[in-house]
Order: sequence, then C-alpha cells, then structure tokens
Amino acid sequence: MGAPITLYVDSQFLSPYAMSVYVALSEKQLPFEIRPIDLSAGEQWMQPYQCRALTARVPALTHDDFNLTESSVITEYLDEVFPPPRHAALYPQAVRFRARARQLQAWLRSDLTALRQERPTETVFYGATGQPLSDAAHAASAKLLRVANHLLPAGQANLFEQWCIADLDLAVMLKRLAQDDLPDPLRAYVDAQWQRPSVQKWLEHNAAARD
Repeated sequence: MGAPITLYVDSQFLSPYAMSVYVALSEKQLPFEIRPIDLSAGEQWMQPYQCRALTARVPALTHDDFNLTESSVITEYLDEVFPPPRHAALYPQAVRFRARARQLQAWLRSDLTALRQERPTETVFYGATGQPLSDAAHAASAKLLRVANHLLPAGQANLFEQWCIADLDLAVMLKRLAQDDLPDPLRAYVDAQWQRPSVQKWLEHNAAARD
C-alpha cells in the first residue's frame, strides 16, 4: 500500500483544473480520497486548508506529508512519482511532444481570458448558453480554434500518438464553444474525450453536487 493521496476540489465540482488532476489520478488507477472545499464560504482561506494549499486555491494534492497546488504541476508530479509502464502515462514520452503538451497546458491556463469569462465552466458542465461573444471573446475563440486545428489534423483522435492529459485540458476549453461555432471535427474530438471513463466519473460527481 503506497502513501495516501488526498485530492482537494471545489465542492461544486466545477473547476476544470481540479477535473484535470482527478482524471490524471483515475487514469493512473491510483487510490485517492476526495475532499471538497467550499469556495463560496471562503474555506480556501481557512485553516487547516491554507496550511496544505500554499496558494489557497483548488485543486490541491496531499501525498503522504507533501502538499502541492497548481494543476499542471500536480499532473507532472504524478507522472514522475508514478511513472509508466506500471502506471499510465500522462505525458508523451518523446521530449518534444512532452514539451508541447506542457506548453499547451500553460497557454490554456494563462490566455483566452475573455472566452473563459464569457463562457465559464457552467457552459462546460451544464450546457448553459450565454450572450453573444464580445469582440475580445471572438478573437480568443479564433485563436483557440487556430491552435486546435494546427495540433489536430482532421481525423486525429489525440494530440500525439496516445492520449495525454493535455487532450483533456484542450477538450475542456473547446467545450466552452459547444453552443457556438465549433467545427464538426473538433466537436467529435471533444465528444470522444468526454466519453473516457475517467471523465465520466468526474461528471458523476458534478451531477451529484447539483442534486
């Protein structure tokens, strides 16, 4: 039995970043405990959570006596501590593909602000429709589609030879456009990512949090 793993997520299961780490743990078939944090009540600023989460954000991971925040850093950590072939790979093995996956993760978390604001995660998980996109959000959408089409030639099921965690992160961002003009090949890519068992498990938590 390995050291215990605890994943701290938002209590509504709406954070795409918490989802990314949850899917990573599930893909690696690692046993872990989920602990919801009530962001609306400010629990992220309270003790003992703030001692565990240095940046007072979700997700946070506790592995034995080690605490870590920031989702892409957590998934990189998991891939190094629980490497293939014993555990499923979260990142490509080829150095340049791995760098590209990390580049994509960093970009998705730091850019496209207008799109994230106007098509928030309620759009992703609830299918909620919003107002027509602003010029800034249209520009962000066009940038996202340009990058996605460049990385995913028609008919390509994943970004690289095999699935990686960046596939999920890209699919989540593209799903923000599900009610807008998402091209059919990219819509099929998103739908395929959404059917992964690890993703379906997260969606079950999300649905239960709404009940």
